Amino acid sequence: MDFKEKLQQLRKQKELTQEQLAEQLFVSRTAISKWESGKGYPNLDSLKTISKLFSVSIDDLLSSEELFSLAEIENRSNMRKVFGLIYGMLDIMTLIFIFFPFYGQPDGEEIRSVSLFAYQDISNITRFIYFSILISMALLGAAELVVQNIGTERWMKFCKTGSIVFQVAAILIFTLTRQPYVTSLLFMFFVIKVVLLINKSR
Repeated sequence: MDFKEKLQQLRKQKELTQEQLAEQLFVSRTAISKWESGKGYPNLDSLKTISKLFSVSIDDLLSSEELFSLAEIENRSNMRKVFGLIYGMLDIMTLIFIFFPFYGQPDGEEIRSVSLFAYQDISNITRFIYFSILISMALLGAAELVVQNIGTERWMKFCKTGSIVFQVAAILIFTLTRQPYVTSLLFMFFVIKVVLLINKSR
């Protein structure tokens, strides 16, 4: 007997509706419906709760094949979270380009490295663009970290797409305005994101 059939049987034995079971497991009724129709499996926490609720072991609930499948799903989910965390941290780290001395400021015959606050060799519009794109990327990074915990898969994809778009825009802007240090570091961040995307799609 498959997990979907066992869950349905256990629920009916306790005379619970899908909605009532969902309330006891702190999940949506749609999740219960999905599990009972074989379109998905609960995560390990929900599985433990089901095990306690119906006083059965996890081994009794799932066959060895289903356990393997669940472990694979859980592993993919954990990898997505790790990748999302790295994405968010990389975007937040763009704040270093505001505070660290990455900009060459002419000082007589020498060139001093200064932060964006002290950098005078640009127009106010260019300065505004620099600040806007770097702060926007950092805010997007913070949003990615929040979405990791409370968001849906759709929102995570939206944040990752936004992250890539902002990264490309930032690289182009800093390249066109001849900022080699910032450009090379942003490009390095971009390469890390692309590598993560390729690994995730495997």
